[in-house]
Amino acid sequence: MKIGELARLANCTTDTIRFYEKEGLLPEADRTEANYRSYNESHIDRLRFIRNCRALDMTHDEVRALLAASDSAAPGCGAVNALVDEHIGHVNKRIDELLQLREQLTALREGCAGEQPVENCGIIHGLTSMETTQPKPKASHLG
Repeated sequence: MKIGELARLANCTTDTIRFYEKEGLLPEADRTEANYRSYNESHIDRLRFIRNCRALDMTHDEVRALLAASDSAAPGCGAVNALVDEHIGHVNKRIDELLQLREQLTALREGCAGEQPVENCGIIHGLTSMETTQPKPKASHLG
């Protein structure tokens, strides 16, 4: 099958397929005599696997590790469990950060009771007076 059909079956774009090939997540397709890519069922399965991992916010490195485990047909799945446990930890940390962010925004919002001149707005005053923290470097699990 051609790249357009693969994209349709996997519910993604041809650019996504090319990107995953370039990243080494999806093996390159064979070429026809006319130099068109020719994909098969294994490409559909692998692409769905990758897209499901990405939908769960896994990084390309995490996807690579899961693909390697799947490809090697290891006798046990301990490494897979460990990877998912670590990812759950990343998700829990992000949830905590988002809950803290919501608390900060809620406190800001409570600083302004209603429509009034901007110079009297509690949100504007709060943003001016609150202590800023150093931006945290992006965690590697977000990539």
